[in-house]
Amino acid sequence: MNPKEMPANVRGEKAEPAHEHDAVWRMWQGIFEKQRSQVDPIGMFAPIMHAHAAWLAHPLELAERMTRTTQELIALQVHAARRLAGGSEPDVVLPNADDQRFADPVWTDSAGWDVLKEWYLFYTRNIQDALFEAPGLAHKERRRAAFWWRKWLNMVAPTNFFLTNPVAVRKAIESSGQSLQKGIEEMLADLQSGGVRMTSPEDFEVGVNLATTPGEVVFRNHLIELIRYTPVTAKVHETPIVIVTPWINKFYVLDLTPKKSMVQYLLKQGFSVFIVSWKNPTAEMAGVTFDDYLTDGVDAAVNVARATTGAKRVHAVGYCIGGTLLSTYMAWLNKRHAREEDVPVAHWTLFTTLTDFQSPGDIEVFLDEASVNWICDNMKKKGFLDGKEMASTFRLMRSNSLIWHYVVHGWLYGEKPPPFDVLFWNMDTTRMPAAMHEYYLREMYLKNHLIEPDALTIAGEPISLKRIRQPLYAVSAEDDHVAPWRQTFRINQWVQGPKRYVLSSSGHILGIVNPPANPPKRKYWVGPAHRRNTADGWHADAELHDGTWWEDWVAWLRPQCGPLIDAPPVSSKAYPKLADAPGTYVLET
Repeated sequence: MNPKEMPANVRGEKAEPAHEHDAVWRMWQGIFEKQRSQVDPIGMFAPIMHAHAAWLAHPLELAERMTRTTQELIALQVHAARRLAGGSEPDVVLPNADDQRFADPVWTDSAGWDVLKEWYLFYTRNIQDALFEAPGLAHKERRRAAFWWRKWLNMVAPTNFFLTNPVAVRKAIESSGQSLQKGIEEMLADLQSGGVRMTSPEDFEVGVNLATTPGEVVFRNHLIELIRYTPVTAKVHETPIVIVTPWINKFYVLDLTPKKSMVQYLLKQGFSVFIVSWKNPTAEMAGVTFDDYLTDGVDAAVNVARATTGAKRVHAVGYCIGGTLLSTYMAWLNKRHAREEDVPVAHWTLFTTLTDFQSPGDIEVFLDEASVNWICDNMKKKGFLDGKEMASTFRLMRSNSLIWHYVVHGWLYGEKPPPFDVLFWNMDTTRMPAAMHEYYLREMYLKNHLIEPDALTIAGEPISLKRIRQPLYAVSAEDDHVAPWRQTFRINQWVQGPKRYVLSSSGHILGIVNPPANPPKRKYWVGPAHRRNTADGWHADAELHDGTWWEDWVAWLRPQCGPLIDAPPVSSKAYPKLADAPGTYVLET
């Protein structure tokens, strides 16, 4: 069941155990939790066991649930009998609107395949409903149980196996077995590469057909390369833009192909653009801290941009975890500077950024004290978190579209994955230093300390988001499963100053990598945000527009970034060219 479809009584943060069964429920919970850290470090099985125990501890509710299921099962059996007897009637159980596994007409036109599909969907829905309705479970436990069951149910879908996938059988017959032969070749290639490929690595090369915008690396330290891009207009706005990218992946998601490049779009609009390219950490960087990312990363980038352009202040942009770091930096700056005009960042933009981690989306199923301890113990052994582990986690959150889709089309249909620049970037993973990532997991996700005034001391300063006074432009994505938009909206409740909020259609990447198109591919809602607004209240009042929010952003940026001046040289004696864009750090594996 989609969380939006959950019964109202299970959408809250907590559900209290039923009165007469409290002792039984606590006994079962205690037994399971005692063994959890040893046999289930990432919390895969414990929530499911808790859900089962919850039902056993509430026999009346279990009987009611089983009665409803039996009634639905009888209706499905009658429907199946009629279909198999040659009747034609609407399906009893329909796939979700975004479920493309059963899109081929054979799953509806053929009675046998239709019945198989409906039985699978029936059991999937009922198991999910039972998990969401389990009495006496906290909201987080419900989500974990439902998440892991959903992964298992997705894995055993009939579409994932040759003999129960009519499309795969048809292709094999039509191709005289060639699709099977090609499928085996694709499977072996995936196994050799260490995972299911979403695109072919040989189709792209960074600096050749990706990240090709001209520019120069003008600064390098142990943590970042700062790229300054070559202006394409004779005059540029006097306030430069400094983009802090996420270090979970590489920076060029904002400079893919020329048509999709946000960097090129900003240059053509007359802005001076800098971007942070993070070093891919090795074991020697195990002790690099979150403070280092702030001081030697974002603060260094801002100061170099000011020095090379002569601008007193900059406009800063942060994307995802880069936005979380930028938010921390803005709070840090406002603690260090009593006067607003002395803060070196005049205004700022956030893309799909969490600052309040109370409900961080599907990622929370992986994060509790036991899971984080297990992750951190593994990081300490290696000195870093391998990027492939993080990528696998995010793919697992959308396993049907990001894993099983490629298994079916590659292994069963024999199709080579098509070239897709965004998916190539997604596979181009990076590592994270152990010390920094442990701090991030514990202080942000587990303790949610970033929203508590002065709970965190960063680079010697106690910080509070409430001290931030600079104008903010914040963008989120409607279908974002990494940073849910209602949670990102909560930044508006903490920071001061004027705020403009945008909600783009699509997800975490395509909601941001969203260039102008004709006809428009997407839409967005936009409007001012205030501390008194709720997310849904803001949404009800926001203006809906077709197209890309990039145009609205540029209209907001122009007066913020000041008058036009002659475009200066890219490098200087103080900051000479160290390499051509995209630099050297981005090429590290």
